[in-house]
Amino acid sequence: MQTLPILALAAAAMLAGPAFADKVPLPTAADRQWQLPAVPMPGDNASTPARVALGKALFFDPRLSGNGATSCASCHNPSLGWSDGLKTAIGMGGVVLARATPTIVNTAFNTQFMWDGRKKSLEDQALGPMKAADEMNTDFPAVIDRLRAMPAYVTLFERAYPGEPVGEETIAKAMAAFERTVVSKDSPFDRWLAGDARAITLSQYRGFRVFADPARGNCGTCHSGPNFTDNGFHNIGLRGAGAKPDMGRFAIRPVAAMKGAFKTPTLRDIALTGPYFRDGSAATLRDVVEHYARGGDDRSNLSGDMKRLDLSEQDKSDLVAFLHALTGRRPPVTTPLLPQ
Repeated sequence: MQTLPILALAAAAMLAGPAFADKVPLPTAADRQWQLPAVPMPGDNASTPARVALGKALFFDPRLSGNGATSCASCHNPSLGWSDGLKTAIGMGGVVLARATPTIVNTAFNTQFMWDGRKKSLEDQALGPMKAADEMNTDFPAVIDRLRAMPAYVTLFERAYPGEPVGEETIAKAMAAFERTVVSKDSPFDRWLAGDARAITLSQYRGFRVFADPARGNCGTCHSGPNFTDNGFHNIGLRGAGAKPDMGRFAIRPVAAMKGAFKTPTLRDIALTGPYFRDGSAATLRDVVEHYARGGDDRSNLSGDMKRLDLSEQDKSDLVAFLHALTGRRPPVTTPLLPQ
């Protein structure tokens, strides 16, 4: 008679076992290497409310462009993950450009800028599209004269950079200060790393394990660290388009390994910024996973970090689920009232 409770308990344990096994575990100490640190600030351009306010006005102001109708926000739209939702960017006069518009989310953590890494700081990067004839085509002398003629803008500059003139340098610094506030954090993955085992689903947890395992997903080799980028350049085997393929980093650093190599983008907020890759050739995150699973398409100068992956359908679905867990909570973005 006394054996019945023991048998009942054993049976209950057998039934309960799978349920406990299906719970998302808490992160390990090693997992916490993925926790996002504080936003780094340069010593000569630390963000202040005045600098951010000026930079935001400049970022949204179309009068800084050559045609007076295109602002930085025209391509880096906060409603579209701070990108534009297009395969490749649309430039001045409706010209279709060769590369996709990268998000500005978490650019504060980058050490290389632009798809080919030709800019070395966020301040330097801020002026790049403005000076490009096929992007914003800004006439800087005319724009600076216009800004100096607007008392409200002059006041904004004086508050942000006392004693410094209204010019290219202060424009670049203010826009960089604003862009450093565009940070994706507090995603389900971040909340899991902070100790909330209920923040992510079991599928997302499995996807993270596939992602981080070099023998399975191998994703963390390039999409490494808290911002999910190694700030490096890799040829991932995209098929070349047209008679003159985009050589990427090779144009800046002419060594053979850089032919067709492009900067590793962050995966923060990646679910909001499709289509994907520098040419917009992947419509969905599942397309991205399939591309990596087959080891790329053009293997003529493939990165050594690329390899075919032995992934099950469940692995692929879990990887996509994990990528969705990298979407941060987004505070509402209001368009500033521009100085007149």
